[in-house]
Amino acid sequence: MLTPTDIDFLTHSLTFWDNLKPIEQQLILDYTMPLTYKQGTTIHGGNRDCIGVLLVKSGTLRTYLLSDEGKEVTLYRLSSGDICILSASCLLKNITFDVHIDAEVDTQILLIDSSIFARITSQNIYVENFSYKVAAEKFSHVIWAMEQILFMSFDKRLAIFLIDEATKNNSNTIYLTHEQIAKYMGSAREVVSRMLKYFANEGWVQLSRGSITLMNKKCLRALM
Repeated sequence: MLTPTDIDFLTHSLTFWDNLKPIEQQLILDYTMPLTYKQGTTIHGGNRDCIGVLLVKSGTLRTYLLSDEGKEVTLYRLSSGDICILSASCLLKNITFDVHIDAEVDTQILLIDSSIFARITSQNIYVENFSYKVAAEKFSHVIWAMEQILFMSFDKRLAIFLIDEATKNNSNTIYLTHEQIAKYMGSAREVVSRMLKYFANEGWVQLSRGSITLMNKKCLRALM
């Protein structure tokens, strides 16, 4: 059952709320449920399943592609206030690839039932526009991720990743293993370790077990 806080979060997150009919508003309230996922839980496993629209209340979700060989490529992350439409890809025409979504940390979400959201989308142009706008914004992140993989040298990609992580966490120390970084970047752990060792030898980063501290952001930014 939704709490008053959940309802307030929901109505503010859905910018089309005031353009819904009262019966449509009630349908969304009736078919939205609060869920909590533990760190590492797979929320959406691909296979073109359509679990619904995700609204992130707290925590972080990672959206990624997974190859048949088990290689992962991170497309983007979702944090508090973000909305995921690709978890309800059945709502969008011409979506032909499957994404996986994991909880990076303990995460609280509101899940809107896909069939109810699809029904309202088909009847309300404001909801349809909202859905495609959110999808378009996320696809811009997908294109950026693909551009990095296809056209950027790895030292530049790694520098961008480290700076982005430090900025996101508001800390010069990043608590990730080389294996985790490789997973996020769609690379091999050996490649990440080799480049981090080079950065460390240059004095740009300091490596510790399970963490990396940025020592010279200016030099890292020069690679970007």
